[in-house]
Amino acid sequence: MSAVAHGGATTSVAPGAGGPPPDAAAEKTGRRWTPYLLLLPGMLWLAIFFAVPMVFLASTSLQTGSLEQGYVLTFHFQTYVDALQSYWPQFLRSFGYAATATIAGALIGYPLAYAIAFKSGKWKNFLLVLVIAPFFTSFLIRTLAWQTILSNSSPVVKFFQVTGLMDVLQFLGLTSNDQLMASKFAVIAGLTYNFLPFMVLPLYASLERLDPRLLEAAGDLYASPFTGFRKITFPLSLPGLVAGTLLTFIPAAGDYINSKLLGSTNTTMIGQVIDGQFLRVLDYPTAAALSFVLMLSIVLLVSIYVRRAGTEELV
Repeated sequence: MSAVAHGGATTSVAPGAGGPPPDAAAEKTGRRWTPYLLLLPGMLWLAIFFAVPMVFLASTSLQTGSLEQGYVLTFHFQTYVDALQSYWPQFLRSFGYAATATIAGALIGYPLAYAIAFKSGKWKNFLLVLVIAPFFTSFLIRTLAWQTILSNSSPVVKFFQVTGLMDVLQFLGLTSNDQLMASKFAVIAGLTYNFLPFMVLPLYASLERLDPRLLEAAGDLYASPFTGFRKITFPLSLPGLVAGTLLTFIPAAGDYINSKLLGSTNTTMIGQVIDGQFLRVLDYPTAAALSFVLMLSIVLLVSIYVRRAGTEELV
């Protein structure tokens, strides 16, 4: 109990009077710390498995030496210049293949997601299982299967030759002869196939949340189905499309399995170069520098894309 002077008189005040009760203050403090406690496991995970490896990767890229004599941190930034001068074609090729596979995935995935969301009826769950079915097998096995699909004796190659599609691919520079294997087309097809579920699932989630009453209202206002799609469905599905393109482009740009198993020396991607520098050449600084440049390039491209798409608050 404390004493408070008031008008020359002294009034006794009970503890806690004029402020929140002790239980309410403790509850308020607990609520304040709850978000931080919820974030703690994720932040620790990022710190241990992302931030710390990034620091080691940056350190390795600035070291000099050899495997026999050991590497020493000398802040040798020339490694970055040499790596970019030597392997800029592989960088451009990787981003080109990833962008083409992303566009192809969107062109294939959007109609598929639309059909599953609006037209599949009782088959919706079955079709969704089919979309994710490739994940039940190994990424490597799926890619190896494409060697058989695109082999010279396969029906696919014969179909392309009979229909003239092989000539179209040669005109576009995606193949150099009458075979599909060991070509740009094979690498891009493998990337598109392997990452297609990452495009379809966000699109489906976005389309499935669309309120059908909006389309009914558009019809009541004499909008054609195409106008309803252009004015309502497509704009409201943009968050899913942006998320799908990011989930497809980012892993595709760093992929090296498809170019290694389906391509040739003329289709080498930067991921394949990094793999070779780390595991065969044992030039760790160059491999680390290439990895760092690849990561920064992807972050830069994705940032520009998200800002241009105008969906920073939706992704």
